[in-house]
Parts: sequence; structure tokens; C-alpha cells
Amino acid sequence: MGGRWAFVVVSALAFVACGDGLLENGPVDHTTSAGTGAYGGDDPGVGGSGGSSGRTPVDPSQAPLGAHFASEGGLTIVTRSTAATRIEAWLYDAPKQAAERLVVQLERDGDTWRAAVEPDVLADALGEGPVYYGLRVWGPNWTYDPSWSPGSTAGFIADVDADGHRFNPNKLILDPFAREMSHDPDYDWGVFATGPDHRTKDSAPTVPKGVVLPLDVAAVDTGPRPERELKDHIIYEVHLRGLTMQDPSLPQALRGTYAGAALKAPYLADLGVTAIELLPLHETQNDQNDLTPDSVDGDNYWGYSTLSYFAPDRRYAADKSPGGPTRELREMVRAFHQQGIAVLVDVVYNHTGEGGHWDAEGQVAPLISWRGLDNAAFYKAGYDAAHYHNSNGVGPDVAAASPLAQDMVLASLRYWHEELGVDGFRFDLASVMGNLCNGNCFGFDPQAPMLTRPVAELPDAILIAEPWAIGPGTYQVGNFPAGWAEWNDGYRDDLRADQNRLHIEEVTPGWLANRMSGSWERFGDDGRSPWASINFLVAHDGLTLRDLYSCNTKNNGLGWPYGPSDGGTDNDIAWDHGGDAAAQRQATRTGLALLMLSAGTPMITGGDERYRSLICNNNPYNLDSPANWLDWSPPPSSIFNFARSLMRFRLAHPALRPESFRPDGDANNNGIPTIGWFQDDGGPADAAYLDDPDNSFIGFRLDGEEAQDSVRSIYVGYNGWDQGLNVTLPPLAPGHGWYLVSDTHSWLEGDDNFIEGGALLADEPYLLGARAMLLLVEKPL
Repeated sequence: MGGRWAFVVVSALAFVACGDGLLENGPVDHTTSAGTGAYGGDDPGVGGSGGSSGRTPVDPSQAPLGAHFASEGGLTIVTRSTAATRIEAWLYDAPKQAAERLVVQLERDGDTWRAAVEPDVLADALGEGPVYYGLRVWGPNWTYDPSWSPGSTAGFIADVDADGHRFNPNKLILDPFAREMSHDPDYDWGVFATGPDHRTKDSAPTVPKGVVLPLDVAAVDTGPRPERELKDHIIYEVHLRGLTMQDPSLPQALRGTYAGAALKAPYLADLGVTAIELLPLHETQNDQNDLTPDSVDGDNYWGYSTLSYFAPDRRYAADKSPGGPTRELREMVRAFHQQGIAVLVDVVYNHTGEGGHWDAEGQVAPLISWRGLDNAAFYKAGYDAAHYHNSNGVGPDVAAASPLAQDMVLASLRYWHEELGVDGFRFDLASVMGNLCNGNCFGFDPQAPMLTRPVAELPDAILIAEPWAIGPGTYQVGNFPAGWAEWNDGYRDDLRADQNRLHIEEVTPGWLANRMSGSWERFGDDGRSPWASINFLVAHDGLTLRDLYSCNTKNNGLGWPYGPSDGGTDNDIAWDHGGDAAAQRQATRTGLALLMLSAGTPMITGGDERYRSLICNNNPYNLDSPANWLDWSPPPSSIFNFARSLMRFRLAHPALRPESFRPDGDANNNGIPTIGWFQDDGGPADAAYLDDPDNSFIGFRLDGEEAQDSVRSIYVGYNGWDQGLNVTLPPLAPGHGWYLVSDTHSWLEGDDNFIEGGALLADEPYLLGARAMLLLVEKPL
């Protein structure tokens, strides 16, 4: 169809908006020669229709998805729909309450729809300013009728047909492939809905529009990616806005923004963080948060309701002008890269923020984006085409079996990885992406295209799954394909139980040894490595690390700014340690030590290092408040300095970060097994010892020489008992000694529980206090 693009860019009959009406024009000569201004118009003389003849017309055949200014001037528009029968792009010069300035009919090529607008036509219609756009879409349930105009029913057949089509041209659709979104949807969603009471409402005045990015945005460099394997990373999970909203060291205008986050890169690098994992950055409906600043009414803080898989959230930008969020995000990525920190982004491809149907019959549903472009291809149907399958607990599942939905996810990942510079992704409720079951059912397939294609097509991207969802069959920990890492809830729960449920729940030394070795039964049995286990004790959706050891149960009913929040688990496996503040701090240090000295990839939550508390709220999804933002007042040194020293110790010692599961035996014949397990009396921890839940001590020794470490060996001892133990240490090489690096017990708080370089131990055995962890290194005297 390439020849057709040469003769006309708007279609043989161009529909050009004039005021509030449409004028039908004959073919127009679009051969004007034009330079390119900031917004892609003529430069100089934007708005003129003349120009030299012979200029090559704008060709959309190779243009990327979305709407883009062409380098030679003009505009290309490309989108995808399998079932649409007609698509028009309506162009505006303002995002809300504006009349369309130009209407462009897209031409179909398979499932791809394309159009181009020549520079002079674009300039005449929109001048030099920004361009906003939306799509009007027709299909089998609402056929095209030339008499149709916004607000009419011409061509209407059904709100939803037997195949699940929900096309409605009265609903201006946000192009799912738009690179930015102009604004959040108004909170009166009736204007976006179908059904007899809503189908004729024209949503164009208020619906979010796609934003065409200025050409200079692409020139922002994101810098070289950090060259670090996942096994060598320490992940810091944090909300972008919450990271800096109350940081007094930053200018007020930059707090809570991409630009503000960029300024924290040196802090995180100094802390020992190598990867920042940001809660969702895709556009979501959160402007409401600012309308009720002292209330949680309608608030969405975390952002797990995506409205665009390409657009970065405008609310997080200091520069909210067209292109500002994208430019600022790229600059943020560069700032982290310059500090050697990888940028990971939480993504939500299991459902969208468009919501489901509002009535039992499935006739009434809002059309904001995907649903209006191709409902049946983007969403998984339920027991019939008018209803949806929901395995995520929020809204209709994205259709993992649909090639169009698969392509959309891959296009989004590729854009964020290759063009915005993001290094990897954490996938919310990722098992939904593996559901290829046909019908109102769930059937996980580890070879589902949404899981295998990212590995094949983005080979250098970090891929982390939250490997569960809601309902039967959705818990898939350990079942993701090679190339994926997974949040390991078994690590979380076993270590919590050992620290907080002594005499209540049985955790054997063997289970602890397994978790601290990378959880072989989950990841090693299918050939993956320990780094596939994302080890964590807390995450954003639960108690903070401090609260894990300071609370017995959740307390989500507090007033602003700590609540109220609904939901949240009733089984946090938490304990307040009898209200003893010193014991709570000690437990926090011990938890951090367990995490940083385990094989696998450790993740902490932003503020753990600063002893952050939410006073036992374990589901603060709706708290866009000072309580949920990081507190930058001075933290307890016995927590902060300890965390910093421990994280830096992990980075300095490759023996702690194995590439593969550690084998039995002494690989280099230096007298030290690759890893050896010990009882408190110094004897080997055999199977009988490891399987006995009455044993509460486990020690291990790592061969440093085999890992090219700077020390001969590393010894870690953990006493989970409520009494102190005399620990006999493994034998030393001649001329070597054991050096105390850390003991998490309260007796060492005056030294922040960490001795840089270590202090030589003069006596054995070592008295390790109750519920404490010991770290020693073997090196020459």
C-alpha cells in the first residue's frame, strides 16, 4: 500500500476541522518543502501552505507506533487494532474543552493503521504549538455511517456484541501507543461509558489526549548502562514521589519528581545500592491525591492502575509541558547510570486502569483507551464475551493469549528499555501474563509469549516476576522460565517465622540453610541460579522492616497521615519483641544481616535503612502522605550506619554472591569446602541436625579463595534461640585469625554493630547472644 501514502496523507477525502464543524475537501497537494521546528512544524514560517515542489511526502510505512513529528516536518500516526473497521485521529491544540483542529483518517494494513500529515496541513491547522490527539473508532457493533457526528447514534448496533466488540465513535480514545498523556480522566466517568444512558455522550472535551513529543526529547542521553550481573545487585524498592517529597535538601519544586529522584543517586550509591526499583511510573489516575491533601478519599498512591503503557506519569515531572515528563525521566535515568545504579520499573501488564463493566449484563463499561480500540483483543473474556476474567483482584485481565496484547506489552517494554534507558522491570502479578487458558479459567504456561518474548527480544533487560495473582492456579513461584528472577515469598516467610515465631512455628536449620543458599527446590531444580531468588523480608505492600519487629498485628484504621487503609494481610508473621526498643532494633539488624549474607539477590524497601515506621499500617496503597514518604531527619546510627556498612561489605565480597548453587566439596583443595555448615559446637551440621526444629543455631563458612575474595574465608553464625550460645569456630590456617566484623546483638550498638576491617578475636568459643547474628572473616594475623 506504499503508493497510496505518496498521493495523499489524510485520505482521498480529507476531513479538516474548522471551528466546531467539519469541512469535506477534495484532494490537497501536500508537497510543501518545510524545515522542522521544535514541535515538527515549518521553521521558519510555520502556518504557511506554500513551498517548493518536489519534496518527498511524509511516509508513515516505517513510522513507530503512536503519533510522532517527522524529522522532515509533518506528523505520522500509527496504531493497531484487529477488529476496527474505521479509525480517525482527531487533533487538538489544547488537551481539554477544545474543538478539533484536524481530523485524519487512518489507512489499514493488516492489523496496523497508519496515516501521515504533511507539514503545511499540520501548520495550517495547529500552528507552531503542541499537538494533542485521540482516536474515533468504528467496528462490527457500531458501523460507520457518513451521517454520524459526535453525540449521534448513527451506525449503532449494540454496546457489546457476541464477539466482545465495544466500539463507540462518541468516545474519543486515548491511543494506547501515545508517548505521553495530557491529563488524568475527569472523575465523572459516565461520559466515557457505554450503555443506554451514556453511549451518545461525547467524551472528547475531557478525555485524556495523546501528546506528540517535541523532536528534541529523543536527544536526551540516558548514559551507559551499569555493567553488573543481577547476582551482584542490591535492590532498593521505593516510590518515586515518596523518595523526595519531604527531603529538605532539595528545592521545593523538585520534591516528588524525576528530577528530585535524580539528585538522590549519590546518596543511594554511597549506601551501597546498585539498583533502584521504582513503583509504577506509567500514567495512572493520581491527580485526585492533590485535591484532598489531608484525606485518603479516592487516592491512588502506589499506582497499580495503568492508563498508558508508554507514557511516564506527568504528576512526577517538575516540567509538565509536552515532552517534559519524558525528557526529565531520561535525565533521571542518566543520573542513576552515572552513579553505577541500574533503574528498574514496576510494571502492571496483568490489568489496566480502565476498569470493568458496571452492570450485571456487561453492557455498561468505560471506554478510555484499549477497550475502545479493540476490547476483544486486549482483555480476556469471562464466561461470555460481555464479561471479563479477573485473576488480579482489580479489573479485567489483559489477554495474555492475544497476539495484539502480546505485541503491545513487548512494544512497551522495548520503548522503556531501549529509548527511555530503563534497565529492567518488576512485573506485578506476573503469573497472569502466563495464562493461556481459553475461557473463564486460569492455566499457567511458562512458555507463554508474554514470558518468553522479553527474554529473547530484550536479552540484557532484568526481568523480575511477582509470581502469583488471585485465585486457583495463580501461585507460580519457581515456575517461570529461564531468564526470569522471582520474588521469593518462601524466603520472606521462613525467615520471619524463625525470627518472630520461636516456640510457635517450626523452622528447621535445614530450611534456613536452603533459603540462605538460594532456595534450590524453587530455582535450582530447573537449572536456574541463586540470583533468580529475589530475597526480601518486606516490600511496599506490607509492614516496614521496623514495623515487622515492632508490631504484632496490622493497624490500618489510624487517621491521617497514617491511614485509614483497607485490606492488608492478617498474617504478617510480625512480633513486637515484648515492646523492648533495644530488642526491636537488634531484630531489625539481624534481619538485614540475614538478607545481605544470603545467596540470591537482596531487596530492601526505601527507608528500611532509616528505620522507617508506618505505625503498623500494612497496606498504605492510598497514603500519599508525609507518613508514607521517606523521613529525611537523622536516623538511628545503629541502624543506618549498620545497614550501609553491611551492604558495602556484600559488594566487596564475591564469595557472598555465587553465580551458581554452591557444590559440595573442596573445589580448590585448600582445606575449605566451597560452603560448610556447622553446629554451635563446631561440628558439621549433618542431616539429623538440619532437620531438627529444636536446633536454633546454624553456621556456615565460605571459601573466599575459591571466589577470588580478599579474605581466606567468611564465617556467619546465626543464633535464633532466646538464650546466648557458646559458638566453637572452624579451624584456621596457620598464621591466620578470625576477625570480628559484625555482631547484631545490642552489646555492640555503641560501634553501630560493625567493625570496619574487623577486630582480631583472642578467645574461643565466641559467646553469641540470643537472636543475634555473627560475621567473621579469616585473614592473616
